[in-house]
Amino acid sequence: MNFEFLTVSLLVVASPGTGAAVTIATGLSRGSRTATVAALGCTLGIVPHMLAAVTGLAALLNASAIAFEAVKFAGVAYLLYIAWMTWREQGVMKIEADSAARSNWQVIRHAVLVNLLNPKLSMFFLAFLPQFIARDDAAPTLAMLQLSAIFMAMTFAVFALYGAFAARMRERVLGNPTAMAWLRRSFAATFVALGAKLAFTSR
Repeated sequence: MNFEFLTVSLLVVASPGTGAAVTIATGLSRGSRTATVAALGCTLGIVPHMLAAVTGLAALLNASAIAFEAVKFAGVAYLLYIAWMTWREQGVMKIEADSAARSNWQVIRHAVLVNLLNPKLSMFFLAFLPQFIARDDAAPTLAMLQLSAIFMAMTFAVFALYGAFAARMRERVLGNPTAMAWLRRSFAATFVALGAKLAFTSR
């Protein structure tokens, strides 16, 4: 591990994406505690990609265009579904009621699924992390797991901060129906844009 790895990883984690959007939306609707749960879910969603890279499944995904496209468009479909559900919400009270109906487990499950259906994470672990493992490393798998753990810790910390910031703005936003309507539309548009970006990018 070196400073370059930490810097690049932080830039990757902090850049806007589906995980950040989900955590911010959760912070606005349910506060910092549940936003932290969502951040945990997004972090757990990294685990399958990490294991796939370690076991070589990511290489198979990279080699098979059909498998990659299938996972990619499943992710696109889920993002568009989130966008639609966000767009059709009506009013602050309905958002609060729908959000409150979700248990912590459902919040985690939703966040995990968002990251699970993002094949770019597998590509990240396959192409990026190995660059920081020495060719003569006696235990490359262990080294990769250690780097992955650091990346996951950074993901959780950054997303939790995003959620906490959103939670601080919660009362102002939820108390303003006009702001809430625009925010709802903005999040819907963000998910559509993220879906389009995923759909039109190649490996």
